[in-house]
Amino acid sequence: MAEKKITSYPKEKINILFLENISKTATEKFIDTGYSSVKRMSGALTESELIKEIKNVHLLGIRSKTKVTEAVLKNAKKLQAIGCFCIGTSQVDIKAATEKGVAVFNAPYSNTRSVAELVIALSILLIRKIPDKNKSAHEGIWMKDSTGSHELRGKTLGIVGYGNIGSQVSVLAEAMGMKVIFYDAETKMPLGNAEAKKSLKELMKVADIITLHVPDIPATRNMINESNLKYCKKTAILINYARGKVVDLEALKNALLNNDLGGAAIDVFPVEPVKNGDKFTTPLQGLSNVILTPHIGGSTEEAQTNIGDDVSNKLFNFLEMGITTGSHSIPPLNLPLHENAHRILHIHKNVPGVLSEINTLLSSHKINILGQYLKTNDEIGYVVLDVNKSLSHEAFELLKEVNETIKVRLLY
Repeated sequence: MAEKKITSYPKEKINILFLENISKTATEKFIDTGYSSVKRMSGALTESELIKEIKNVHLLGIRSKTKVTEAVLKNAKKLQAIGCFCIGTSQVDIKAATEKGVAVFNAPYSNTRSVAELVIALSILLIRKIPDKNKSAHEGIWMKDSTGSHELRGKTLGIVGYGNIGSQVSVLAEAMGMKVIFYDAETKMPLGNAEAKKSLKELMKVADIITLHVPDIPATRNMINESNLKYCKKTAILINYARGKVVDLEALKNALLNNDLGGAAIDVFPVEPVKNGDKFTTPLQGLSNVILTPHIGGSTEEAQTNIGDDVSNKLFNFLEMGITTGSHSIPPLNLPLHENAHRILHIHKNVPGVLSEINTLLSSHKINILGQYLKTNDEIGYVVLDVNKSLSHEAFELLKEVNETIKVRLLY
């Protein structure tokens, strides 16, 4: 049964577009609460395709393949929010979204366990030389040999990036009997017996397995390169389940071919196909001591369900109540419902005097503000006003006249 109507705008006229086979959990969240115009597509869209699709869309849901560029946002006249159903938001032009007053949400914690478990599994497979033995068995060759195969217990795991995923890997690795060291550009509190290292070089020199969990920012581009790969043990294993531009793949290939590295597992690449079935190439193809996977680090049914719940709830709460907790573009506000009032959302450029102008304008028209909430970031300000029901439409029209206004919405 659909929930009681909350928004002033008819729910059946709010258009929601979910791309890239987003979990049905997200779709059901909106359909079950009365939003009937929900479109779900299995693949990503190119920029030109998205520009055509987004003109009348109010909520957009994407994963990592769809790029929401400035050009897309210029054509998104009705767009209120974007939900990134993944841990990152690098596929969205956050600056342009902020300037347009579009809220951007993601799920930074929902798939951490899925990635962490797979990192441990890959460590075991590579340190036991399973890829070679698996290949031989499939070819009908019996290779019962312990040479070069080792246990994880007692080995040193070096974690580069000790955030949500890196710290989870740390806990699991210690449970396997490993020694854990980590390097992070920021000071982080170690979990268990993990030990922080002062530099990437210091970590790479002693780690038996190096796993990367850093964002895609200028400082991390090609952070694993020909120069620092020389610091690794010749038996070391490199795992990249972070971002594709973090590792120089040609340098990694050369290190593996020259036996300067023991193996690698790579899940993310500088350029990735848009959809399943597309041709994919990488310099690492054909190397027996490399495990290649198609960006599936967080792709478990449990993770996708959790992400679907997390992001759809954030989108729903913004749409119905104006709550922006977790947004990367609109300042975070979490506010209670105010009975016997109508709620108006006002997004504006963050310059001095806007709040004063809002209050003066409404006061001069004898409009009483029953509740008011303000939060700002460097770029924009976000004001939520609860006003008397009988005067809400007048207030809505007046707020459009405020200098520096980006977007005004009568919520309910």
